[in-house]
Amino acid sequence: MNQARDQANEKRPAFRGENLGLPESGPGAAAPLGKRLLAFAVDLVLAALITAAFTVPHFPGDWSLLTWLVITVVPVSFFGATPGMALTKIWVARVDSTTMVGPLRAVLRGLLTVLIIPAVIWNFDGRSWHDRISGTIVLRR
Repeated sequence: MNQARDQANEKRPAFRGENLGLPESGPGAAAPLGKRLLAFAVDLVLAALITAAFTVPHFPGDWSLLTWLVITVVPVSFFGATPGMALTKIWVARVDSTTMVGPLRAVLRGLLTVLIIPAVIWNFDGRSWHDRISGTIVLRR
C-alpha cells in the first residue's frame, strides 16, 4: 500500500527524457511527437510509391506494408534511421548501449508498429510501448 502511494506521489519529470538522463533540448534529446509523426508519414508515402512502381495496379494484395517494413527495418538496423527520420533529423538509439540498434530490435519495433497500439501509447519519457519493449528511444540529431 505504501509503495503504491509513493509511486502516486512521485514527481513527474520536467521534460521528456529526464528520467533517462537526456538533455531537455538539442541533439540527444527525446524526439518530439510532431517530428516522429512526420517521419512516419514520409515513410508510408515512400513505401506506397515504391510499391506502386513495382507492382501491377490489379495485382492482388497490398504489398506496401511489406515495403514499409523493409524500408523501416533495414535502415534502422544498421543506420538508426528510416528515410523519413533522416529527413526530420531524428534517429533510433538503444537505451542500454551506444551500439547500433541491430536487426532483432528493428524487426521487433517494426512488427509492434504494425499492430498500432504499441506505437501510440506513450510514457512521460516520450517512449511508446514498441520503444520500451525493444529497448530503444527516438532522439533528435
